[in-house]
Amino acid sequence: MERIYVIEDDENIRELLKIALEGFGYQIKAYESAEPALQDMKEDRPDLAIFDLMLPGMDGLTAIRMIRQNNQLKNVPIICLTAKDKELDKVMGLDVGADDYITKPFGVLELAARIRSLLRRSKNEGVDDIITIDTLKINPLTREVSNAGMPIELTYKEYELLLYLIEHDSRVVSRDELLNQIWGYEYDGESRTLDIHIRTLRQKLGKIGTERIKTVRSVGYRFTKAEE
Repeated sequence: MERIYVIEDDENIRELLKIALEGFGYQIKAYESAEPALQDMKEDRPDLAIFDLMLPGMDGLTAIRMIRQNNQLKNVPIICLTAKDKELDKVMGLDVGADDYITKPFGVLELAARIRSLLRRSKNEGVDDIITIDTLKINPLTREVSNAGMPIELTYKEYELLLYLIEHDSRVVSRDELLNQIWGYEYDGESRTLDIHIRTLRQKLGKIGTERIKTVRSVGYRFTKAEE
């Protein structure tokens, strides 16, 4: 049974999540603040964590950053849960290491679908072959990425997105396909999740990200292994 940590200061939402996710068969630990959750994580690593960004004491962004800096916890999939719907807040959550976000009010079925997708993908092991594209190197086994010898810290979703684009470099990958394959839910025509991830992925990869990850207007994206 997968263990999920829910860190949410609103008692009603916290209890709703606990009851609903237990109904889906998950083992839930619920916390009002980040500090006790981080302490428990060191002793009992969860399979996934859901963080509200606005918390008493340590905020969610700081907590996520600390998790990503911990070697034992850095690969735990994380979903941001927040009442904020501004693009900047979503970008900040993704930049510090969150894999996905969902805004309040939210649908429990959609949240459960995103959880299933993250858990499913976190169990998949990469093949033991180094992928080399110019100065970019990717180790699917360790999920390590470097450019010109410098390590690049990618979130779980950024890594999966990069690998999927590279594996399908011979064609344009539609937005619907990327969302279905990486997030596991149908694109509704309004979500900015994919665009934000592409933007931050390009920024982290630098020149090679800008040159190789191409936007195909009204269709999707493609990765070019050779410079154009």
